[in-house]
Amino acid sequence: MLSDKMEKALNEQLNAELYSSYLYLSMASHFKKIGLPGFARWMEVQSLEELTHAMKFFDYVGDRGQQAILAPVPGPPSTWVSPLAAFENAFQHEVKVSGLINALVNLAMEQKDHATNNFLQWFVAEQVEEEASTDAIVQKLKLIRDSHGGLFMLDRELGQRTFTVPPGTTVLGGKAQ
Repeated sequence: MLSDKMEKALNEQLNAELYSSYLYLSMASHFKKIGLPGFARWMEVQSLEELTHAMKFFDYVGDRGQQAILAPVPGPPSTWVSPLAAFENAFQHEVKVSGLINALVNLAMEQKDHATNNFLQWFVAEQVEEEASTDAIVQKLKLIRDSHGGLFMLDRELGQRTFTVPPGTTVLGGKAQ
């Protein structure tokens, strides 16, 4: 069973993950509007990843005998001045999420909640990858600068991204294998 404090913190993170999904979906819509379908695809996949993260928290809270509480999700921004600005926003957002996950780990350790600490370690590792992948695109965009050809090539590269449901994540009423 989770302590009240841990249950509240996990539910807050669940809702933070839903916001992340909204943010990336908003970025996808922005990129579609400005004619960068590969950038849009990358963000759509990222939005789905964040939704699966939310489902992991949803399932974990339920598995521990508690109830997931869904809160209103604030609307994210809808436009960015450039692809670089959008990806810098994405990178900053991932850094913020890493801080939230680290705070949850600290709380789990403080409360000697070993099960929750173990659950959160997947997210610790995931955030390293999330920060690295968004920063890599930021760095490419900085190299490209105003090169339309470079932007076209990166758009094509980003459009190749695919989504895979993480093992053990709830999807459409069942768990992915």
